[in-house]
Amino acid sequence: MTDATESPQNNAKRPGSGLRKASDKSGRTRAREFAVQALYQYLVGKNTIESIDTFTRDLTGFHKADSLHFDTLLTGCVEERETLEALMSPHLDRAVDEVSPIEHAILLIGAKELTTCLDVPRRVVINECIELAKSFGGTDGHKFVNGVVHAMALQVRPNES
Repeated sequence: MTDATESPQNNAKRPGSGLRKASDKSGRTRAREFAVQALYQYLVGKNTIESIDTFTRDLTGFHKADSLHFDTLLTGCVEERETLEALMSPHLDRAVDEVSPIEHAILLIGAKELTTCLDVPRRVVINECIELAKSFGGTDGHKFVNGVVHAMALQVRPNES
């Protein structure tokens, strides 16, 4: 699923694969993908946000990403990390520092979008996080991400359908 602002013709999938072609991805979907990679560098490499931002913007395909959404995610997740981790912690089955860096990055993105990107419906946030986990995470990481992001969504946006 993609953002609600996209047209249906942009939601085409490759026949039989269940995956979207790269050309069918929205700018926000691409921004999330680059944000996962950038947050991984932050969490694992302990790189500065400035160096990560510069490196990421030079990656192939970044020009197709929504750079404002990328900025919101990267900067927001780093600056609000403690608050976002406090939101996710009650829904984890382990300590935050025991969550894989990829899943940790995805959960930060989900928490950030749920709390500040109110133009993105909660069901879209959940689905986009699941898709990120399927693309970047471990074998069953998407199930873990689904459970945590869904629980955060119900807590943060209880009246949204």
